[in-house]
Amino acid sequence: MSQQAPLAPAGIFKAYDIRGLYGSEMDETTAHAIGRAFARVLGRLRGKPTGELRIGLGRDMRLTAPAMATELRDGLIFEGATVLDAGMVATEMLYHLVGSRQLDGGAMVTASHNPKAYTGVKLVREGALPLSGDAGIGDVKAEIEAGLGPAPGGGSLEEVDVWKEFRTHALSFIDPAKVRPMKVVVDGGNGMAGPMVGPILSKLGLDLEEMYFVPNGEFPDHEPNPLLEKNRRLIMERVQASGADLGIAWDGDADRCFFIDSSGEFCDGDFICALLARSVLRKKPGATILSDPRSSRAIPDLVASEGGRFDLSRVGHAFFKARMREEDAAFGGEVSGHYYFHDFWCADSGTIPALLMLELLSIEGRGLGELMEEFRSKYFISGEINSEVADAAAKMAAISERYSDGKITHLDGVSVDYPEWHFNIRSSNTEPLLRLNLESLISREDMERRRDEILGLIRG
Repeated sequence: MSQQAPLAPAGIFKAYDIRGLYGSEMDETTAHAIGRAFARVLGRLRGKPTGELRIGLGRDMRLTAPAMATELRDGLIFEGATVLDAGMVATEMLYHLVGSRQLDGGAMVTASHNPKAYTGVKLVREGALPLSGDAGIGDVKAEIEAGLGPAPGGGSLEEVDVWKEFRTHALSFIDPAKVRPMKVVVDGGNGMAGPMVGPILSKLGLDLEEMYFVPNGEFPDHEPNPLLEKNRRLIMERVQASGADLGIAWDGDADRCFFIDSSGEFCDGDFICALLARSVLRKKPGATILSDPRSSRAIPDLVASEGGRFDLSRVGHAFFKARMREEDAAFGGEVSGHYYFHDFWCADSGTIPALLMLELLSIEGRGLGELMEEFRSKYFISGEINSEVADAAAKMAAISERYSDGKITHLDGVSVDYPEWHFNIRSSNTEPLLRLNLESLISREDMERRRDEILGLIRG
């Protein structure tokens, strides 16, 4: 095992996972310690001796993932746990393994959308409910820092194959016969989407044009983060050049998907969430739909018009998955492209939204751009804008005072609502940043004017 990195520097323990640079911040030694500590924390959460735990394990296509997963697995086994190792899978397939087989928890070795140099682990307990900085990850950190000492041993390994059962479950969310032939450009970003989603889409009679659909931890074409414009430029150009009906891109571990309309324009997550809510409400009339405080009013407006119930969740998958359970919500969506489904253990998926969108477009008989225009012509959103600040709390307090005539809420950061516009500002969990999302229902010019006014306060 490499000894380059400290055992577990504090900075790797994030709000929603454990993640850092391979070699300088995390290595196989760290992974082994995380495995041991996770088994102990999970045992306490489940009220079981570690020798009775059954824990799922998966890894993505990163070059360091096999060695990291091996050491994490050995750490779990040294603590007495039974490990069900699914091998190289997408993150949502690990969620499926944990949820469908009623395991005590699971660990996914992945750095998601981060560049090649990163490694990491996502941890979940029973029902694929994630550990977070507020609940569980801090305990793993404390366990390692206290010194792990001798291990009881006695664990075991079982290799499992979840590919077929996952694909069957994902397809159950739609009626495949309703999907009409269309030309679709798909960009897997050399991540896990190709092997996970490709075989499902190939059954639907689509004309697929595949880009970077073979997993490759070198990421030779672009980083696996379609939220960054530089990484989605290629698929946007390809959709236009090929005359495709739409494009779909996934991040590295494939638990998020993003859509490009036939004109090559990127589709904002707020509006995709609204369309997916429409699809879900047609299948489950009256259901509860969640979004986050950054989101466009397009979502609550559509949910109301379609007869559903709307509510909010804090940003972040750990909060969303808990809130989905609390509200018995059928569907939830974040502007960042995380979409959660009640019938998928309230977990996020990059496969199910792609399938639902293909089915919805087929049923509507209209292109994605035409459906997007319903929202683009009425809801003018800024997108998320980051500003580096020295004292985020002071800035938020000052802005709250400046806009005190609006309706102010504090579910996540500060949200200020007026009848014809609203905004949310919130601190980054990991950086000295304030994040602004603003929307006007008047015009793009009004949105830009108000956006610039608030940015002036943030940056002034």
